[in-house]
Amino acid sequence: MENRYQRHIQLTEIGTEGQQKIKKSKVLVVGAGGLGCPALQYLTAAGVGTLGIMDADVVTASNLQRQILFNENDLGKNKAVVAQERLRQLNSEITIKSYPFALTHENVADFINLFEIIIDGTDNFYTRYLINDQCILSKKVMIYGALFKFEGQVSVFNHKDGPSYRCLFPSPPKVGEIPNCSEVGVLGVVPGIIGMYQATEALKIILGFEDVLSGKLLCVNLLNHSNTLFNFEKRDTEIKKIKKLKRVIPIENKDCFVDFEVSLTQLSSNEKIMWIDVREKDEAPRITHLEIQEYPLSRSITSNSIVQGEAKIIAFCQTGLRSKAFVQKMKNKGIKNCFSLKEGASELNDWGRKI
Repeated sequence: MENRYQRHIQLTEIGTEGQQKIKKSKVLVVGAGGLGCPALQYLTAAGVGTLGIMDADVVTASNLQRQILFNENDLGKNKAVVAQERLRQLNSEITIKSYPFALTHENVADFINLFEIIIDGTDNFYTRYLINDQCILSKKVMIYGALFKFEGQVSVFNHKDGPSYRCLFPSPPKVGEIPNCSEVGVLGVVPGIIGMYQATEALKIILGFEDVLSGKLLCVNLLNHSNTLFNFEKRDTEIKKIKKLKRVIPIENKDCFVDFEVSLTQLSSNEKIMWIDVREKDEAPRITHLEIQEYPLSRSITSNSIVQGEAKIIAFCQTGLRSKAFVQKMKNKGIKNCFSLKEGASELNDWGRKI
């Protein structure tokens, strides 16, 4: 379509030459969720030549409030695959690749080396540090976005040998220390705005604009209409540590809960289970079809208050984040046969209705 990019070409800062730069660019979006959906749509519309989409998750009903690439007919389908299909309808002239699996220590180098810019659309610290560390080693740019209720953050890392994510946050937080939007909620439009900021920074970098968010953290609060820009310095010690190792730094606590988790698919209606809800009392949905004991993680719990008996103890929350922290506390107190439910309260509620 000759006129597709006309509004870009009309801009003296872009022109035909700039649009050709966009056409030749390669961008990987890790996470096709609230951040990834708007970023992917605008980069597709802009004509980014090669666009990669990586996500192992499937579409659920709770995603539809903010992940605007999906609809009700997509429930249960892989996000990366569905996003690829939708985006091809928007722009058939570009190459769109879907990777329906997770980014891991084993494959991170292979995939990041295929692209020039990596957009972090994830909601977990393991993947975020993994992306950052490999971007340092591969000399790639990482565009960061994060959400909290009515607020969002954006920054650009490893741009022209600039600061990295570890320069701002040297070490990952402890498990359960910082909740994600699945735990505390998020206004649906917030990831849309932050994702568009990420797409904007990607285009500015592709076009060679100087004023990008490298060494700057933009904080946007939609509740009080405030934008705050923080400057931060490069910490050479953090970057040199990764370069010296010549590999990504293993993230502590990533695998420490593997033996503590259990999935609903592994459970039988005949099992004797003590269900423990570690959410706050005002969080929904409340589970009414199973016998539940409530121990909000925010309150102090002693091992004496939980009588295990022969039952398997299974803790749950909205996503499995806080329940993992609860199980760790119980293990430290000598409570055995205690597990964190992989699925959240909504899935458990549906499961409880069926048995």
